[in-house]
Formats: sequence, structure tokens, C-alpha cells
Amino acid sequence: MDFLDAGLLLAAGLAAGTINAVAGGGSLITFPALIAIGMPPIQANVTNSVSVCPGYLAAVAGSRDDLPAYRRLVPLVPTAALGAVAGGALLLNTPEGAFEVIVPILVLGATAVLAFQDRLRRLVGHPADLGPRRRTLTLQGMVALGSVYGGYFGAALGVMLVAGLALVLDETLARVSALKNVISAVVGLATVAIFSAFGPVDWAAVAIIAPATLVGGYFGARLARRLPPAVLKGVIVAFGTAIGLLLI
Repeated sequence: MDFLDAGLLLAAGLAAGTINAVAGGGSLITFPALIAIGMPPIQANVTNSVSVCPGYLAAVAGSRDDLPAYRRLVPLVPTAALGAVAGGALLLNTPEGAFEVIVPILVLGATAVLAFQDRLRRLVGHPADLGPRRRTLTLQGMVALGSVYGGYFGAALGVMLVAGLALVLDETLARVSALKNVISAVVGLATVAIFSAFGPVDWAAVAIIAPATLVGGYFGARLARRLPPAVLKGVIVAFGTAIGLLLI
């Protein structure tokens, strides 16, 4: 890795950390950057998952003011961890390139859910109308599916989580985004564990990208708290659409 490669990874890490905190999908910046310096796709995907984890942790710190209301959602943590491990194991046992077929569909589908959130709510009912048991089960299901996806690939994990959580929770988008940051951090830590033990991680690249995502994630989360809900939703929808189209 030469100086230009290192500079590219540093810039990609800063941008990815910020975007992950605001809208999710920053991995679509760091993943192509790793490919651009000559890394094979599976190794790039594994290295990318490990690298962006500190950015998720920083985003949690940056959005901590919106987290107290979610103390009752602690049971989601083991669901997210187990889902991420399952997704990571699936990736390590999948032929190279197979995930590229389904990822665009998942990303665009999640973005559409968020974009048409109000219409879908009229079909499935407002979150306030859901019974406690139904809300709990639906929330666990959303987190489980998102976490498996996050362990498998990770790009646009935030978009998918926000899209699903916003259908179930009667909260502001800023608070939903804060919860998304917590779940993303759990998924990130779980993938770090499984990929460190079994994946072909390029630790030199991680040493460059990880600190950059840490800085970008913290300031991105602070920015997200200051955006009006309509603007934040528009940013997430626009970025999610762009990610899906780029992955096709």
C-alpha cells in the first residue's frame, strides 16, 4: 500500500463515518475504496466490516441524548448480535460475488419502505395502534433481518434499520436514528469478532480506516440531531436510492 492508497482510505473512512451516522450506507464508500487499491471482493468486504465498527460506536456517543427512551429495548441487543454472527458466517461460506445479486434489491426495497412510510402505516396501522406483544415481536423481527444483512454485507444497514424501525416505533426520526446507531454498533462488534477469527482481514487497511470512521461517526451523529425530520428522511431516502442503483 503506497501513500496515495492510504490517503484514499483515510478520506473514505471520514466520509463513511459521517454518512453512517446521518443516513447509513457509508460502507459503499469504503468498500469500493478497498477494491480500488486492489483488494479481492470478499477480503474487501470483511476488512470493510471491521473498519467501520468504530464509526458506529462514535455515532452512539454522538446521539446519546436521544437514547434514554430506548432503555426498555435492551432485549434487542442479543437479537442483533446473533443475527450479525449468522450473516457473517453466511458470507464466509458464500462463493465470491453471490451477494452482489441480492444486495441492490434489499437496499432499494428498504429505501422504498421509508419513502412510503406514511402510506404503509395506513395499511399496517400506526405504531400507537399495535399491541405490546405485536410491537415487540415485529421489532425483534426487523432487527433480526437487518442484523443478518449487516453481518453479510453491511452497506446501507442504517437505511434498512431506519426503514423498518420507523414502521414500528412511534418516535421522531432522530430517536429512531439513535436506536439504529446502537443496533449498528452491536452488529459491528459481532462482525469484528467473527471476521477477526475466521475472515481474511487486511489489518493495515483497518488501521487507516477505523480511526477516520470514529471521527466522522461522532460529528455525523451530532449533525443528524440538528436536521429537521423531513430533511433527515429525505437524506436517507436519497442516499439509499443512490446506493441501490450503484450496486446494480
